[in-house]
Amino acid sequence: MLLVLADSLCYYGPKGGLPVDDPRIWPNIVAAELGWTVEIVARIGWTSRDVWWALTQDPRVWAAIPKAGAVVFGVGGMDSLPSPLPTALREQIRYVRPPALRRVVRAGYQWVQPRLAHLGWPVALPPKLSVDYLEQSRAALAYVRPELPIIGTLPSVHRSDAYGRVHSGRPAAERALRRWSSETGVPLVDLADAVRANIFSDNANPDGIHWGWDAHVAVAEAMLVEIRAASTVPAV
Repeated sequence: MLLVLADSLCYYGPKGGLPVDDPRIWPNIVAAELGWTVEIVARIGWTSRDVWWALTQDPRVWAAIPKAGAVVFGVGGMDSLPSPLPTALREQIRYVRPPALRRVVRAGYQWVQPRLAHLGWPVALPPKLSVDYLEQSRAALAYVRPELPIIGTLPSVHRSDAYGRVHSGRPAAERALRRWSSETGVPLVDLADAVRANIFSDNANPDGIHWGWDAHVAVAEAMLVEIRAASTVPAV
């Protein structure tokens, strides 16, 4: 089994979100190539912190860990995006009542966010915190399955108007992730390298963040290289 803990990049296509059993998204391409099953635990906007929360709070993850042949931490892109308004504010909008007020608050957030995003700072999750959460997650998995291969990712790229087409937080995030990889031996798939041609083409999702099908294939190919190199566990 392939266990994927990720953000929406793993299950969105060029026209929006898809069911986790859609054969065109990269986790299913990888699983089909390996002859494995796949468990995708992901949501839009997830960061490295959410991976830690999923590991510690989601019983689906607990059930998957003993069966997994490899685990992918498919997060980091959201961590490095400009978030001048607190992430907690965005997450709490859904709880605002009554609905009319909620719509006003959401519209205000959507107006302010891209305009302040040009500042490029602060990011949704600082690189140090991103790495801290990933390391906690890696260490927890290593405690129960020391032989389990873990694959990380470097942040994708975007051209999203919602974030002012700004991604100045990515270089620092990449440096921190590469240091973590060097210290722990966790291999990294560079999502930016895999998807750049697609995201800046007409074949990507018009939102400027999510990928088209060529990108999913490219990510799957890069992921397969790292999983095959790291995996010593029989396919499940």
